[in-house]
Amino acid sequence: MSRSQLVAEHLPLLRRYARALTGNQASGDAYVGAMLEALLQDSSLLDEQHGARAALFRLFTQIWNSVALNEDADVATLPMPPERRLSNITPLPRQAFLLLSLEGFSEEEVAFILDIDVGETRRLADAAGREMAAEIATDVLIIEDETFIAMDLESLVRNLGHRVIGVARTHSDAVALAKNKKPGLILADIQLADGSSGLEAVNELLRTFEVPVVFITAYPERFLTGERPEPAFLISKPFQPAMVSAVASQALFFQRNSRNRTPRVA
Repeated sequence: MSRSQLVAEHLPLLRRYARALTGNQASGDAYVGAMLEALLQDSSLLDEQHGARAALFRLFTQIWNSVALNEDADVATLPMPPERRLSNITPLPRQAFLLLSLEGFSEEEVAFILDIDVGETRRLADAAGREMAAEIATDVLIIEDETFIAMDLESLVRNLGHRVIGVARTHSDAVALAKNKKPGLILADIQLADGSSGLEAVNELLRTFEVPVVFITAYPERFLTGERPEPAFLISKPFQPAMVSAVASQALFFQRNSRNRTPRVA
């Protein structure tokens, strides 16, 4: 397989990780773009000691830790400075937690990606878990047509300290439930039982109020094409409970921080 084919194979999930880390599609893609530019200039940057996928995530991390953070949602490109800016390094605990829980890397692979040892990887992941467990509990709407998956999600959400306001199997059910009580978080399947779309249901709800959304689908690559606005938080089926916990906490983390940064208008 050629180098370009290797990159293309792993790029969709790298973009998912970048958006989960930044909380923004444009910013996440900008960092991935900076990584690709660096790789085009010097292919030797890709260290495949732990395989091509881990190598790409390692190079992405090096770019992420080298480029000034940008909170502008409209960012299109990012410069790559000649030296690392230590003051702008993103918190390592969230990186370790997402690499383990969302992307399913082993502790050894995460240590390689972050250029730390396994003991530090465990410490960082534990720190992130404690931080995210401290998130304020919220009301969760689950949009899922498969009964057993919905039950698993309900149990998981409650174990995280949140409340479930209802489970919707169709577009119309979701809209009706959300009208009765606005959720603080939505977990949504994309293809629903009656042929309707969880994506369309969420888009309708987002026209009336703001809420973080985590999409769950068996076909994530269909929504990671770069050809349209993409979900910032996307989980593949079958999922691990730790993955849902990590991504839901990330979504709430960025929602909370966004509110804290937005000045109130008197």
